[in-house]
This record gives sequence, C-alpha cells and structure tokens, in this order.
Amino acid sequence: MNYTITVLPGDGIGPEVITEAVKVMNAVGEKFGHIFTPQSGPVGGNAIDDFGTPLPEETKDLCENTDAILFGAVGGPKWDDPQAKTRPEDGILAIRKNLGLFANLRPVKIFPQLINSSPVKPHILQDVDMLIIRELTGGLYFAEPKKRWEEDSERKAVDTLLYSEHEIERVVKVAFELAKSRKQHVTSVDKANVLESGRLWREVTIEVSKEYPEIELDHLLVDNASMQLIREPSRFDVIVAENTFGDILTDEASILSGSMGMLPSASLAGTPGSTESSVNLFEPIHGSAPDIAGQGIANPIGTILSMALMLRYSLHLYNEADAVERAVEGVLSEGFRTTDISSDGGEIVATQRMGDLIAGNI
Repeated sequence: MNYTITVLPGDGIGPEVITEAVKVMNAVGEKFGHIFTPQSGPVGGNAIDDFGTPLPEETKDLCENTDAILFGAVGGPKWDDPQAKTRPEDGILAIRKNLGLFANLRPVKIFPQLINSSPVKPHILQDVDMLIIRELTGGLYFAEPKKRWEEDSERKAVDTLLYSEHEIERVVKVAFELAKSRKQHVTSVDKANVLESGRLWREVTIEVSKEYPEIELDHLLVDNASMQLIREPSRFDVIVAENTFGDILTDEASILSGSMGMLPSASLAGTPGSTESSVNLFEPIHGSAPDIAGQGIANPIGTILSMALMLRYSLHLYNEADAVERAVEGVLSEGFRTTDISSDGGEIVATQRMGDLIAGNI
C-alpha cells in the first residue's frame, strides 16, 4: 500500500523527534511492503517568522490532502509575548478546528522496564493501563466571547465555557466504543456540582450510556479525579473529559510513566472503526521543550508511539502498529534509555541512536 503522510516538525525538539519517527515509519514500510511518502510544511513559530502566520495556506492544504498528519511540537520563549496578535499554538488549534478533530486519545500505559523512573511508588503503578479521551474543539479554548478589554482603568478578560449536546455526545460515544475492546469501564469527569456545562455533560453522558448497557459508567468531579489519578491510577480504564479538564488531567497522568517524552496522542475526526473518511493527527504530548532543543537528548519514543497510533487508527495497519510498540519495548528491555528515563540506570543514548535502535528492532 502507498500512503501520503503530512509531516509537520514545528519548533523546538519537534524536528528532532519527528526525524526518528519517520525513520521508524520507513522501517515499517520496508518490513511490511508499504510506501510512506512524507510531505512537509511550516507550522508554529517558524511559520510566523517566515510567513507571518502559524498555519500558512500551503500547510493547511497539505493537511487537507493526506492520509494522516504526524505532528511534532510548536512554541517557545521567542513567541511568548502575551501582546502578540498570533501565537505558535494557534496553528495546531486551527488544524484541529479545520479538520474537526474533536477527540484526543492519550494512552497511559506503564512500561514495566520504567516502573522505577516514575516519582510515584512502584506498587501504585502496577497494572496501570488507561486511555484518556479529551474533547478537543469546544469549551474554553474555542467558544465566544473571548476577549480582553479595559474598564474603569482596570484590565479584564473573558473566556466562555460552552458545550452543545452534540459536541458532548460524539466524544462520549468515542469513549464507549473504545471501552468495548478494553475493560468495559468509562469514567466521565466533570464539575457538575458548580458548572451548568458540567451538569449538561453528565446528563448527556448518562443518556449515551444507555446505548452501551455492557459498559460500566461512573462519574468523578475533576478535583477528585486529579487526586485519584495519583492515588489509585489502576482503577481507571477509559476516562472522558471536556477540553480544559482533559488537557490538565492528561499532563498530570504523564507523570505516571516517568516522563512526558514517553506518551503519544491521537486526535480523531470520527469514531475509531467507522467507515467515515477523515484526516487524523498524531503527536507526542511533550511540547517543544526549547531548553533542550538542538542538544540531541530529546526522547523520541512518544513521537514514535504516536506514529504507531497513526498506523492503527488512520491507516488500519494493526500488525504494523503492534510491531512498532514491540520494538519500543524491546529496546527498553535491552536497557537503552534517553536522559529523561535514565533514573533507574541503563545505557543513556542520544535521540538519533534511540531511533536507530527502535527502527532496527522492527
């Protein structure tokens, strides 16, 4: 099979980790007889510098005419002026909105080889294997009004937390569909005790759950959920939350794995397994990490595992996705580590070397 993949390296360590993911993707192609043709474009801060916008039309067109998008990271201190009219992050937000990428999937699974790399006690991490699903195109990040102004010599700002029944229903259905092939347990996170949007979220979730009588559903307020993620993470199977809560909880959950550099994500425009044609986006959750950019020490595993999610959810290459994940586990079992996951020992290797090892294990 032939596939066109839009590769958007972005800023900071984005180009470094994307290079290794493409290297492993090409190894998959050689092993399984596929041709992956990458097409690359500017996005984020570098696009602002060169084109005055974080998402040039050229890049937007590449995203709309492809089989999948593999994304690095955007942002950095250079573009952090709060008065700026546009920011690097506006590029990825625009891609999500343009393509309707409403469901963000972030698997959090503890590799036994890295159980001592986490600041959380090892006995708490036993059997942790969860999937957090974050609504991605609604809520505080997108709804209007969103503005700043001055009144009575005082600065003011407003963001709007708005959700429709449709927006809630479609992302909750993704959670239930994915739970069917897991432990059949969905935890919905909201703030129904104080927010009207939270009460609507819970109400619609309960209605959707009636279509899935085999799936157990429970509800947690977001403050309690944030505590339980660290106190008893093994209790969770599939978690679903609105945009802001999901953003915070997924970053919190990353500490369980020992490093944000280990965790992939997928942003989907439809329910996995559906026959609808859509372009999905895959990226690591770690951000641009400008403090280590260019040093060759970034962990590419989160990006490589994001590429595995791409194989599974967009290209439906399930054996190939499994092969990538086994290759990562194999390299970790052999004792190779990047700096961020080296607290339990092992041989520390550079970004490029880690990519070479994983590609070689395919």
